[in-house]
Amino acid sequence: MSISYAMQTGVSGLRANSTAVGRISENIANANTDGYRRSFVQMVTTSTLSDNAGISPSGVRAFQSADVSTEGAVRATNSATDMAIGGQGFFVVSAQPNETNESNFFLTRAGSFLPDENGDLRNAAGYYLAGFPYDQTASIGNVDRNQFGDLKTVNLGSLSQTGSPTKEMTVSGNIPAQQTGLATPGEPFLSSAEYFSPLGEAERMQFSWQPTATASQWTLSIADADGTQYGDVTVDFHDSGPLAGAPRLYSNPVSNATAPAGFAFDPATGTATLTVDNGAVPQVIEVAIGEPDTHGGMTQFAGDYSPLKMASDGAESGVLVRTEIDERGDVYGVFNNGSRKPLYNIPLAQVANPDGLLAADGNAYALSRSSGKYSLNQAAEGSAGSLTAGALESSNVEIAQELTELISTQRAYSSNAKIVTTVDEMLDETMRLKR
Repeated sequence: MSISYAMQTGVSGLRANSTAVGRISENIANANTDGYRRSFVQMVTTSTLSDNAGISPSGVRAFQSADVSTEGAVRATNSATDMAIGGQGFFVVSAQPNETNESNFFLTRAGSFLPDENGDLRNAAGYYLAGFPYDQTASIGNVDRNQFGDLKTVNLGSLSQTGSPTKEMTVSGNIPAQQTGLATPGEPFLSSAEYFSPLGEAERMQFSWQPTATASQWTLSIADADGTQYGDVTVDFHDSGPLAGAPRLYSNPVSNATAPAGFAFDPATGTATLTVDNGAVPQVIEVAIGEPDTHGGMTQFAGDYSPLKMASDGAESGVLVRTEIDERGDVYGVFNNGSRKPLYNIPLAQVANPDGLLAADGNAYALSRSSGKYSLNQAAEGSAGSLTAGALESSNVEIAQELTELISTQRAYSSNAKIVTTVDEMLDETMRLKR
């Protein structure tokens, strides 16, 4: 090997080890960067053409890579929109909200998301979180999980829930059998139920169960909150046999409502149909008391009166007061009317070779040929990791390891520098041969 080759080999060592020091310095600088993935270099031997002696001189070059697939530790935070991934997968983010160009989407493990001035969730690096939005029926529909086109920026700003009118109500409970059949019946048993108007306003409906002088017979009256009567119906209950306590017969329905309000009763199903005069188009509500010969609705057994249990559809209008994120990536909105509804689902992007992703600015990664194809999978299903809200994933850098490698790399750099100075002295001696 000639002296010049020795010089080139030493220079290649200096160059490779200086690159290694650069990666180590990046790791140390980002030891506290959330979601950061350690980068490193591997030394690869390089060979050139053989010299006259038939010996192939070798040098070295630094091959840069990153340890993307190794997880960092998870720590708790006080922010409900911070998220950490436990297992495989990446958040899908974009530099601009509601991005449409697939080449502008990136992957990251940095989950420090907070709403910006428009309510869009953005992390500390300025990337916007993408997810699949739920519709009014709490469905994300048929989405293509092999492309980014169906994703939208997760927005939590100024969300409100429009009110929906009540259409159906069910009533269940127990009335005391011993209160019927008395010569002088006692006072009625009263209860009320909440329902919602077409404008999302909460209203009350009153139910009165009046015992009669006939055993196991009651008169049910339904009225508005101010006492305005809709109508009443006579209800007879079974007093023996396997159907004891269940409604036996509905009879004598009477409407006391003033048009356009109305009252009707179907004895075959035990359902009252109320027409509520609360707008240009009256609201129609079906109230299920319980089918004859069944115990699914109202019952009559001896004992105490059981306050009626009411269930109704519809919702009061409300505004968002907080959000909740579960391990499957579903973002729920909790509204001041007490309702809770899904808003977005945050998918986790998975690739065949995470270590093949290309590092981008802001602790993010871009897809590459070596990373393989991606898919947007449901968190906590299959091989995809799960989400933990109120937590962040720390860097996977181990300071002790980096400092140890820094010492080793420094020694290697110094040794290669010694080769260069030694070759320089040899060349100087060669130049003096002529004198």
